[in-house]
Amino acid sequence: MAERLLDFAVPLDVGLLERTVDAFHTAGNNEQRGAAEAILRKLQEHPDAWRKVDQILKESKSSQTKFFALQILESLIKYRWGALPEDQREGIKNFISTLVVNISSTPPQEQQAFFMRKLDAILVEILKHDWPHRWKGFIPELVAASRTSEVLCENSMHILRLLSEEIFDFSRGALTQAKIKELKSSLNDEFRLIHELCHFVLNNSQCPSLIQATLSTLHAYLSWVPLGYIFQGNMVEKLLQLFAQPPFRNLALQCLTEIGSLNINEFGNQFVAMYRVFMGQLMPILPQQVSIANAYENGKTEDQKFIQNLALFFTGFFKSHELLLESTEPDRQNLLIGLQYLVHISYVDDVEVFKTCLDYWNYFVMEVYNAAVPCQTGRMTFYDSRTCGGKERRLFFESILSQLRTLMLCRMAKPEEVIVVEDENGNAVRETMKDSEVLAQYKTMRETLIYLSNLDQEDTERQMLDKLRAQLKSVQNTAHDLSWTALHTLCWAIGSVSGTMQEDMESRFLVSVIRDLLSLCELTRGKNNKAIIASCIMYVVGQYPKFLRAHWKFLKTVVNKLFEFMHEMHPGVQDMACDTFLKICNKCKKQFVIDQQDEPKKFIVELLEHLTETIRDLQPHQVNSFYESVGLMISSESNENYQVEYLMMLMSPPNAAWKEVIAQASANIESLKSPEILKKVQNCLQANTSVCQSLGDPFDHQMKTIYVEMLEIYKQYSELISKEVSSGGPYAAKSAFVRAMRSVKRSALKLLETLVESMTKKDVIMGYVPRMLDPILGDYNRNVPDARDPEVLSLFATIIRKLQSHMADEVPRVFEAVFECTLNMITKNFEDYPDHRLKFFALLHAITNHCFKVLFAMSPGQLQLVMDSIVWAFRHTERNVAETGLNLLEDLLHKFQESGVQVLTGFHRAYFIKIMQEILVVMADGFHKPGFKQHAKILHHLFTVVQMDGAIQGPLWDQSKGGTHTNNATYIREFVEDLLTRSFPNLTAAQVMACVAGMFDMREFPAFKSHLRDFLVQTKQFASQDNAELYAEEAAAQREAEKRRMAGIPGMLLVKEETDM
Repeated sequence: MAERLLDFAVPLDVGLLERTVDAFHTAGNNEQRGAAEAILRKLQEHPDAWRKVDQILKESKSSQTKFFALQILESLIKYRWGALPEDQREGIKNFISTLVVNISSTPPQEQQAFFMRKLDAILVEILKHDWPHRWKGFIPELVAASRTSEVLCENSMHILRLLSEEIFDFSRGALTQAKIKELKSSLNDEFRLIHELCHFVLNNSQCPSLIQATLSTLHAYLSWVPLGYIFQGNMVEKLLQLFAQPPFRNLALQCLTEIGSLNINEFGNQFVAMYRVFMGQLMPILPQQVSIANAYENGKTEDQKFIQNLALFFTGFFKSHELLLESTEPDRQNLLIGLQYLVHISYVDDVEVFKTCLDYWNYFVMEVYNAAVPCQTGRMTFYDSRTCGGKERRLFFESILSQLRTLMLCRMAKPEEVIVVEDENGNAVRETMKDSEVLAQYKTMRETLIYLSNLDQEDTERQMLDKLRAQLKSVQNTAHDLSWTALHTLCWAIGSVSGTMQEDMESRFLVSVIRDLLSLCELTRGKNNKAIIASCIMYVVGQYPKFLRAHWKFLKTVVNKLFEFMHEMHPGVQDMACDTFLKICNKCKKQFVIDQQDEPKKFIVELLEHLTETIRDLQPHQVNSFYESVGLMISSESNENYQVEYLMMLMSPPNAAWKEVIAQASANIESLKSPEILKKVQNCLQANTSVCQSLGDPFDHQMKTIYVEMLEIYKQYSELISKEVSSGGPYAAKSAFVRAMRSVKRSALKLLETLVESMTKKDVIMGYVPRMLDPILGDYNRNVPDARDPEVLSLFATIIRKLQSHMADEVPRVFEAVFECTLNMITKNFEDYPDHRLKFFALLHAITNHCFKVLFAMSPGQLQLVMDSIVWAFRHTERNVAETGLNLLEDLLHKFQESGVQVLTGFHRAYFIKIMQEILVVMADGFHKPGFKQHAKILHHLFTVVQMDGAIQGPLWDQSKGGTHTNNATYIREFVEDLLTRSFPNLTAAQVMACVAGMFDMREFPAFKSHLRDFLVQTKQFASQDNAELYAEEAAAQREAEKRRMAGIPGMLLVKEETDM
């Protein structure tokens, strides 16, 4: 019955519509709700539905139905406004304006207020299209009407706030650059009237709700208004008065925050005067002796908002005007009081409040530090009176800086390397998931603490050692338990300041820290306590590789302690011990293979002699990490004979296990089915992979000892898997037994790929290739889809990238074995075989880049398959697959561009239209915005090539269908115009022609890309969505500039970014 709503030949039954809307919101079962939703969606999408809105609003008694009607109207205005005739636009505009005035002229009920907000939003949508050119008198009319009624004025304030937010806060990616500029200019010109209205209300109204609405509107405008208006009249004075009144305190404080954050030199005296009055009003409201952290915890919601807003005020004001407050003694004291308030606020147990404060402290200490930079010499910092106030400022803020060090030590965030944490029950457990917000907070806190340490190394050292000794004393007194949180944050802070102290000071400091931590470890009882201290020790020592390199005995003690921790069975301790050992070996590997004073033998020899004992309690993945670490040691040995000797000693346990497996398989091939043998083979292969990864070329000696047998085992497991699948059907491929055998095969493939990646000698790598082709490629081709290993694709992509043209003769065989059978697997849908999908395109990319001539030898059918697969890739909704496809296409286009006119012409005659069409589709569909930059680059390339004289020597249009065109550029221009006109009926012909003209006329890529952005903003698909991905390139450039700046600060370079000495 509800289908009658879709028949526009008969009058709309509003009662039926109300029942349908009610069913959608209240239906008891999903079937009824789904049916109602389908009807309502079709009705909303009908092009003439908007003509029924006035009838619905007049006749309906249901607020939900009225809201649905407004949604229809909003959709029309957002997406089809420009396509409506002018008289219809004027009619809708007058209808909405009259409705807004009529409803807002009386105090609204709660339901009506919700309806009113939607009406206001629709009115603002109209303004975004028609104001100022088609509605020049809007602001004067609104202001004039607002003076006649306080109720009407309150709604006008809401409209003005919405307008400001839409233009200044939400316009990026929703409006074209030209439209944004026009709206901002118009609002700027009209602000005098808005300012006068706000001024009038604040000075004359006694209505609390109107004053609050006015403050909210003023807050939305203050960040961009013409500067003269801010201190014109008594607005700042009035805001300070309202700040003292509890009902308006938070809103007034938000307005003061916006004003205080403006950085305007010519109004310096006014800002200083504002701060003086503000501090005078704040101290009675929030006395200095009050514990702000406790007040926040026990306060009401409004009290907590006040603390949040106060943090924003201080941080914004100090960033803009701190130097102004340093000019006179009374203002300097007020500045210190404000900073003291902010220090107390920083202890509030609220993540957002702390992030606000931390962001400012990072800025503040950087500014104080930068004042002293001219007096830096090497790694040492000196301060003198010639530093343009650097020493004076540091001394003036000495107390605040010291308190900030205390704050950082108390609240230091957890670094990524720490994996032993405290759970909600107070137990020490292994961390299962990284918290990205905590890691970002750690990065900021680390930077801040590095600045603080550079400013005063002695105070940093003193505070850290005092806190650590306090922990030691509390444990020595049996009445106190170990404070895990305090020890954690302290040790994380200690690790963060690596590289900031002078060398002798850092040596003394670290020796004291490790000594106290080891004492704590001896004194404490209980596995949880020892696990926590162990994680702290391991984190700290891992952050000071320079010290360890310079102090062999200390390094040896640390490593032996790590070996002890490798026998500790508490969750996470063994993992962290292996991770720390790997980090130390990566930075100090040379120290383990040279003769050390007073040592009877090299450390690596001693280690290898006790290898079995050291790793006996480790799990297989931990053993692999250990093997990788020792491989790093061996790689730093300069004597090749010693390298081989150490390698054979290291591989002795896995080689013994390998020989045992081979012997059993030779006697009885069925032994390979044993779960124990399967596990043993996999462990051996993974251990080899770990060593190969860290050792590189010298691993060739070990690989030769197992290579032939490994391929034979690979072949045997391939045959066993085929038998299982052929006898058990497709489901057998997912059985535990088959999965275990495939796991062994994948380990073998991973070892081969690691070998290719880590070795530098191409002739040696090439020696391994011929023997692997048949057992690996043949097995892949013959197997059922579910039994094909994607690592095969990855392996040959790596080989082609490494050997490049040396693989040209083998590429056709690779292509024949994997291309068609893989394509059949991955093109049935977008979900199945995700690993095969990504690795297949990586292989195709490698062939394109390094063996491009092989593509010339393909038949037209094969090349068509290649191009279809690339199109399929960049149409994929998985970001990594789409990016791989776009990168591949971009490289392919450039390769053909370099291949001569004849080849280029043939290629573009076959594929130019298809590529251009498909790129335009994905660029505008709203699902592929992360690839916008690449879409733009590919289109820019195509439109450039088609306009180059003599580049494409032949028509791009199908001559068999008739039609003549002046040249290819004219044809493509007409084709794109027609395509866009058909694809976006909501755009006018003028908009489409302007877009296409820009695509062809803008030769510089940045201008071309901006032009495409503006076009996409106008399309229905991109409106009202998050378009941040369209600006990803600009954001990446900002991050790179910041990274270069940080590299020049002592200690700021992360340990993992430093190189071994």
